[in-house]
Amino acid sequence: MFSFCPLQGALSDSSASQSLLELDGGVKILIDVGWDETFEAEKLKELGRIAPTLSLILLTHATVPHLAAYAHCCKHFPPFQRIPVYATRPVIDLGRTLTQDLYASTPLAATTISSTSLAQVSYASGYAQAASADNTFLLQPPTPDEITKYFSLIQPLKYSQPHQPLPSPFSPPLNGLTITAYNSGHTLGGTIWHIQHGLESIVYAVDWNHSRENVFAGAAWLGGNHGGARGTQVIEQLHKPTALVCSSRTPDASLSRLKRDEQLMESIKLCIARGGTVLIPVDSSARVLELSYLLEHAWRKEVAKDNDVFKSAKLFLAGRTISSTMKNARSMLEWMDDNIIKEFEAFADESRRNNRRDEGNHQTGPGPFDFKHLRLLERKAQIDKILEQSEDAEPRAKVILASDASLDWGFSKDVLKSIAADARNLVILTEKPNFDPNHKPSIARTLWEWWKERRDGVATERTSNGDTFEQVYAGNRELEIKTAERKGLEGDELNVYQQWLATQRQLQATLQSGGTTTLEAPGDVLDDADTDTDTDSEGSDTEQQGKALNIATTMAQASRKKVALKDEDLGVTILIKKENTYDFNVRGKKGRDRMFPVAMRRRRADEFGELIRPEDYLRAEEREDAENAEAGQVNNSTQELEGLGKKRKWEDVGTAGRGRGGSGPNKRSHHNDRRRLSAGEADAAPFSENGPADDDLSDLEDEEDDTLKGPAKLVVTKETIPVRLRIAFVDFSGLHDKRSLTMLIPLIQPRKLVLIAGGKDETLALAADVKKLLTAQSTGTESAIEVLTPEVGTTVDASVDTNAWVLKLADPLVKGLKWQNVRGLGIVTVTGLLLPGGEFQHTEDGDAAKRQKLEDGSTAASETPASTAALVKAGTNTSPTITTTATASLPTLDLVPPTLASSLSVRSQAAQPLHVGELRLADLRRAMLSAGHKVEFKGEGTLLIDDVVVVRKSTAQGGRVELESVGLPSDTMPGTTSGGLLDAAMRVGGTFYAVRKKIYEGLAVVAGA
Repeated sequence: MFSFCPLQGALSDSSASQSLLELDGGVKILIDVGWDETFEAEKLKELGRIAPTLSLILLTHATVPHLAAYAHCCKHFPPFQRIPVYATRPVIDLGRTLTQDLYASTPLAATTISSTSLAQVSYASGYAQAASADNTFLLQPPTPDEITKYFSLIQPLKYSQPHQPLPSPFSPPLNGLTITAYNSGHTLGGTIWHIQHGLESIVYAVDWNHSRENVFAGAAWLGGNHGGARGTQVIEQLHKPTALVCSSRTPDASLSRLKRDEQLMESIKLCIARGGTVLIPVDSSARVLELSYLLEHAWRKEVAKDNDVFKSAKLFLAGRTISSTMKNARSMLEWMDDNIIKEFEAFADESRRNNRRDEGNHQTGPGPFDFKHLRLLERKAQIDKILEQSEDAEPRAKVILASDASLDWGFSKDVLKSIAADARNLVILTEKPNFDPNHKPSIARTLWEWWKERRDGVATERTSNGDTFEQVYAGNRELEIKTAERKGLEGDELNVYQQWLATQRQLQATLQSGGTTTLEAPGDVLDDADTDTDTDSEGSDTEQQGKALNIATTMAQASRKKVALKDEDLGVTILIKKENTYDFNVRGKKGRDRMFPVAMRRRRADEFGELIRPEDYLRAEEREDAENAEAGQVNNSTQELEGLGKKRKWEDVGTAGRGRGGSGPNKRSHHNDRRRLSAGEADAAPFSENGPADDDLSDLEDEEDDTLKGPAKLVVTKETIPVRLRIAFVDFSGLHDKRSLTMLIPLIQPRKLVLIAGGKDETLALAADVKKLLTAQSTGTESAIEVLTPEVGTTVDASVDTNAWVLKLADPLVKGLKWQNVRGLGIVTVTGLLLPGGEFQHTEDGDAAKRQKLEDGSTAASETPASTAALVKAGTNTSPTITTTATASLPTLDLVPPTLASSLSVRSQAAQPLHVGELRLADLRRAMLSAGHKVEFKGEGTLLIDDVVVVRKSTAQGGRVELESVGLPSDTMPGTTSGGLLDAAMRVGGTFYAVRKKIYEGLAVVAGA
């Protein structure tokens, strides 16, 4: 049995993806933990409910709609961290940087506390006014370290690697369940999951792309290296599944890759030629790789041609964690298209050749993701700096790729606010934005609706190839922009929050007493970022270790706000937090309240071990010099003289020799400053991995905000801006089109088709088209494939009725079997006599032990004691032999008696033999080429060998193979003279028989029945 339930994204314009699969035995698999730009905690309630019943989790893409809620679930749903999670390595690494970018860019991702739970606490505590509906208290978001920890729990898999996962502690046995990841295109490491469980073969393919792109290879439906489409048949592992779960979201108008790229570059060229700014909102982990690669290489090409338009324009890529994203991409080139690998190999060969030369002044060109023109920006101050330049008398054209694609959060919203009022500027949407009818549309969705309306006029442009595209005028419309900010709690609001935390503490204690002591602490517990106190308890009460509520951040926030905490809230920490308090009653206390508090510094460690602080090992005189340098009391010359022969501080290493004063540690600035070159070195290394660094953007830092830590509430401000820029749309979503889907489904031949991840209208229309297509290709009046279109929260039965029989083969029958191997599978024809349940027994009567079959034990049990024995005959002996009754067992297949063997042999000779297996023309071509024959493809499904023999394979006729020859092949093998054939005819016959032999070698020929 296999049931399927979409939790998000079915029959909806929302791209959020969550799917629940339930198999035999209660095995539950969650595929994707997606979210949308609303970031509502209500949409994740179902995940919290089913978390204790999940067996494993699979992730498909490193995008917001597929894994944005993973860190939230790990922090706020305790069982989530104990569920095994599987994904490819790119999805893990890029998903981590995406999640860190998300939580660093918008407080909406932290989500708010339920107003119902706050109201209950406030009324019980007398703070009803503080917990009004306007005060949206935020949950504590996961820190970057916690996000790294959560993603480190995910198990990495490779493509085409079958894996038998381990179940979660609260899951039933998986009974041999096997998962396999295949390339889906669309994103780096994107996955089509194949799940095999008993007789159920499930293929889960949501958001895939059959076509190759600049960076990403095509989906692995038809095989080929890195998923490239090189065959004409679906690979065996994805062929004929019992259920295919597929996305129905397709682009409105599909363009080829060359036309799409050309249209984008022409739109950019027209805007920067008139001195405008181009904004391209994009995600920060997936499709950004395709766009950044395209623009970087386009700039290299145009600058090499001395194109003044591109030489004068600046190219930027903005994102909070974009450097880490690109660093991960450079280490994952093997996951990309073959062209990327070839480009890197050419770059590596050139580097090796230059290293062998003695001059040392030979330059090596940049690699695939070494940016020579694209400048990476990670801070708000850098964005403000480049946008200030547009106010000059002669503005400089620039192209900015910024996250996020929704324009509701990230740097893209800041850039839009700055450039919206200038009619020379242009915003290019690269994918159809999401739409939730229950919420106000996002900024990107609003601009996309304006682009569809074309109310204020259209500018029609033409590419160099003659294709036309349109840019829509915004027409000075008003656009409302919401800005979400964190604001620290104070007064009664802080008291309500503390009471709510206490309620959560009691709930956790109840769960612990109920036998769930192995669960992690709830995610609502505050992070221990503002204190040096270690939260690990050393108490003897093991059930309370690590489970106590950590209110250190609350106390730190309260001290800043001058709010007094109650003694019961402080607990045992009252000894170090409250003056003139030297005693604490530990009677009846558990966990940390039984231990004397000791302020200990948390030890920081990574995968290489504990982190060492060099300043902790300075001598006294070195420490004084360091303190003076930080305070600016010693000039630079004195520092250089007194610092000779002494150990330097870690943060001074990056700034040594550049004349910069002691400005304190600045890791991000040092990372970029190491690429700032002197005048003599400028020619030796004109570019870097993160783009040109010959500006002052690396020195800019954002101001730290203390409200980012501790209890806070969400404050949303609104502003309206006029929009006069142009709007363009170029589809870079990288999704399959309707033509590819209707072409592949008949080739995949699923028993059931489940369509999700698409709007209601397009999903139902696609389902109707697929039914008509399959009905037309089937022999009957109705299609044999059932198409399902479930709604969100609706469970459908996607299993297929199958019958399986388990037989026991007799030992003499097994010894006579002759196996044939076809693609690693054993094939054999079995002809035997099927006998009912029972066992063969050996009797010692006569000259040898003879096999006898007992009567059914269940019947014998109801008879008299004398009838519990079976009467059998041994050879020609007419006297009965009594044997002991055995327990009934499986039906047994035994050798055919001699009396029936003759009749069966006559029937089998009259039947046609069966050919088991599948012939692939690509495999046949390789085999004939290795045998020295001339082989080439002539059209689809046609192979020409030695210009005389044609092999055709018809997909419409179930893979029927036809072998044709120019002349009549001889009755004898070539090399003989019998028959009086000419040499030419003998060569034709030799090729014909050689091809037929290779075909039979790839198939198993079994006798007909």
